[in-house]
Amino acid sequence: MEVVSCLHAAMLVANLDRAIEFYTNVLGLKRVDRSLKYPGAWYQIGNFQIHLIEDIDYLDKDRIDLHVSTRNPHIALEVRDLDATKQQLLAANCIVKMSNSGRAALFTQDPDGNTIELTWIG
Repeated sequence: MEVVSCLHAAMLVANLDRAIEFYTNVLGLKRVDRSLKYPGAWYQIGNFQIHLIEDIDYLDKDRIDLHVSTRNPHIALEVRDLDATKQQLLAANCIVKMSNSGRAALFTQDPDGNTIELTWIG
């Protein structure tokens, strides 16, 4: 596996409107279009993005669901070969979940349950 860049960081927010106000007006970040159907907002910083994902119960949760999920906070890394990456993860007995969106991406977890997205851009 050869990781070539960091693509985005995803963060849960309890109140999307309040978060948009902060990221847009306080930090002055550029909001960009997103095609996903759940509530959220994306911001572009050079080649990097911040993905805000609304979870109205976020502040009330004792901990984040450790199951591999595309809606958990995660770091996204670009890989050169997604199939080879998947096989390497499976050989290491890692959990692998292909992206629900059909993109060339998969999700896995580190030993502590932190979610990692591995994406092939092409």
